[in-house]
Amino acid sequence: MSLAASPTMSAAEWQARCELAALYRVSEHLGWTDLVNTHISARIPDEPDTFLINHYGELFEEITPASLVKMDMRGNVIGDSRRFNKAGFAIHSGVLLARPDANFVLHTHTRAGMAASLLPNGLRPISQDVLHVYDDLAYHAYGMPSTQEECDALGETCRLGSCVVLHNHGLLTFGRNVHGTMLRMYKLDRACDVEVLSRSLGVAPVEVDAALVPQIGAKMRRWRDGDEYGRAEWQALLRKIGWRPDT
Repeated sequence: MSLAASPTMSAAEWQARCELAALYRVSEHLGWTDLVNTHISARIPDEPDTFLINHYGELFEEITPASLVKMDMRGNVIGDSRRFNKAGFAIHSGVLLARPDANFVLHTHTRAGMAASLLPNGLRPISQDVLHVYDDLAYHAYGMPSTQEECDALGETCRLGSCVVLHNHGLLTFGRNVHGTMLRMYKLDRACDVEVLSRSLGVAPVEVDAALVPQIGAKMRRWRDGDEYGRAEWQALLRKIGWRPDT
């Protein structure tokens, strides 16, 4: 994508706006929506104490780079006064404050993710998809939404991993770049879908050899930490949806 900053913002902010708006559109295409009630955020690289989030009330398919709300970590809207989801602010500020290496945070309420969030013993090493994220999984107990206590608690959980199952709630992933954050969620959501389906089969699933799990985890960790993780998939999805920043 060829991007240009508007006269009132830096090139870095405009880049973040375009990538975040694209991630909302990709998430809509993949079915990761819950009407207007989930949210994705992006840190502004040259203003690391600020981030962008959706204008509350817009469907993911309606979000544009210009419609995103700019906020600081104290909950102040910067620029035009726009509505934001208070629970969304608590979730995203909590992660971004606790993980300065996180630039994008993606939160979903998919059926597979919510169903898996009810399982007391979590995800098992039973699929290729779960092995993408298994070594980086964290589980977070349900807390009071929109509170400082929950904001702080989620931040602590996110110190344990970048692929988070929120008990009784849904899923959350974060990463240094937009494509890595997206692919983490894709693999985590698919892993949840397979886990839930496997529990309806009436037999115990075949698990990956326990000796292989940490070896594969180390390989996946090196891949996830690189700049290319998810890039090809992201670019293919942008072509699929015909993404342009001005649409």
